[in-house]
Amino acid sequence: MKKLIIAAFAAFVPFAATWSQPKADDPVIMTINGKKVPRSEFEYSYNKNNSEGVIDKKSVNEYVDLFINYKLKVEAALDAHYDTLSSYQLEYRQYRDQQVLPALVTDDDMEAEAHKIYDETANRIGPDGLIKVSHILLRAEQQAPQAEWDAAKMRADSILQALKNGADFAELATKHSQDPGSARQGGQLPFVQRGQLVKEFEDAAFDLQPGEISEVVKTAFGYHIIKMDERKQFEPFEYHHDAIINFMEQRNMRDMIANQKVEEIVKASEGAKSKEQIMDEKADELAAKDSELKYLFQEYHDGLLLYEISNDLIWSKAAQDDAALANYFDKNKKKYAWTEPRFKGMAYHVKTQEDVQAVADCVKDLPFEDWAEALRSTFNADSIIRIRVEKGIFKEGDHALVDQREFHKDTVATPVKDYPIDATFGKMLKDGPEDYTDVRALVVADYQEQMEKEWVAQLRRQYKFKVNKKVLKTVNIHP
Repeated sequence: MKKLIIAAFAAFVPFAATWSQPKADDPVIMTINGKKVPRSEFEYSYNKNNSEGVIDKKSVNEYVDLFINYKLKVEAALDAHYDTLSSYQLEYRQYRDQQVLPALVTDDDMEAEAHKIYDETANRIGPDGLIKVSHILLRAEQQAPQAEWDAAKMRADSILQALKNGADFAELATKHSQDPGSARQGGQLPFVQRGQLVKEFEDAAFDLQPGEISEVVKTAFGYHIIKMDERKQFEPFEYHHDAIINFMEQRNMRDMIANQKVEEIVKASEGAKSKEQIMDEKADELAAKDSELKYLFQEYHDGLLLYEISNDLIWSKAAQDDAALANYFDKNKKKYAWTEPRFKGMAYHVKTQEDVQAVADCVKDLPFEDWAEALRSTFNADSIIRIRVEKGIFKEGDHALVDQREFHKDTVATPVKDYPIDATFGKMLKDGPEDYTDVRALVVADYQEQMEKEWVAQLRRQYKFKVNKKVLKTVNIHP
């Protein structure tokens, strides 16, 4: 969730002035809290968030205020030392290093690792190479009585004789094999090497030549008849090269190689450098060469800062302050008035007529928000579920049973299996919600928006900022 929010913050994320100083051909477009912002910084942010596909595009002049507000919030976070929190620093590095680690790995590194994977595989396969066989299994359980094993052996002997008389192996495998996975393929297994099969099966299989059929082979699974389909040696590296590289990319082995390289550098430094220092140096090096990557690092940096300070000062604070929410609602009731009535209550389904009144009696004197727990503990506390309940604030059309019973519409409610008796309980609200809890999500969002506006106004009073309007006119229209 936080990553999505950080991505949203990137809608107006600049990079810090300490990371980039204005150049002669990159004039200062504004100064915020004494920090100079180059035109390229503003252009990057503006262009990124007004590209094709953006619905609410802004003009340059409209975007200026959004940009300034963002920068002011970042300044507030820095002044409050959010960037010194170990939790922040760890999370920032995690995001940033996802971009840095792959850059530590060269094509030569990938090729060397691919050769290593190939050589290890070739050594495991060994001189016996790979085989592809088909088999017919007559299954017998390990702890089964001897009679069951004898019966399986007789069936296997019979099938083997049929094969010797010219019967088709694939047809018999499909019809008689008790290994369902391979039976659907005419008994055929994929290519295997030594060590991948049970020993008795493996020894018999590797003794065969293409086209040969084994005698009946006993394993812990029962009796097998094995046919050799193909033998081959492991192909050369070039044959498998692309598949190995794809395998490495899918397994994200670049990061593994990069971490190994960083550990080697740490070890070679003999304690002079930590992993964090090396990653910081590499990030600075990459950012100096690649402005897009520099901007991306800054999005992580500022986005995390803004998330933390906004969560502390606005989001969580607003959502948890019930008194403030109630007060805001009372002052803005007209904002939440309804044009059509709502039913505040529940539709419920019970097994017996007695429970219809029992459910109503259970909640009639309780606050609405306490109904769910009271009903659960009274009727559904153990393994026997006595009632089914849908609780909420319903407008016409939301719920068929509520429409039928409370809005007196000609609707048909779908029966609930095993709960034949339907009922409703609650009250009709004609003009609007009783209190803020009836529209809590809307009130929280509106109150957060108000707090946000007040915070921005306070920041604009607290920090000095100045826009160079002459430079602003040259955004995206300079050489």
